[in-house]
Amino acid sequence: MSTPPSPNNLRSFEEQMARLEEIVALLDRGNLPLEQLLELYEEAVQLIAACRRYLENAEQRVIAIRSRAGEEAAEPSAEG
Repeated sequence: MSTPPSPNNLRSFEEQMARLEEIVALLDRGNLPLEQLLELYEEAVQLIAACRRYLENAEQRVIAIRSRAGEEAAEPSAEG
């Protein structure tokens, strides 16, 4: 088994989620040595934290976009 990428090396949210799904499948099999299961679990915890941060940042971006859109809609028109 090759060395898995660390959460910091995965560039996109989708890559992180794909790796997390891969880890869950490996953990579900339960046929790996305990030390390897612990390493996979630790990686999964790191991926979950990274995905959570990504989603929190995305939420803040959405809030900022909505706020800007609301400000633009509230500004009086120069045409009127």
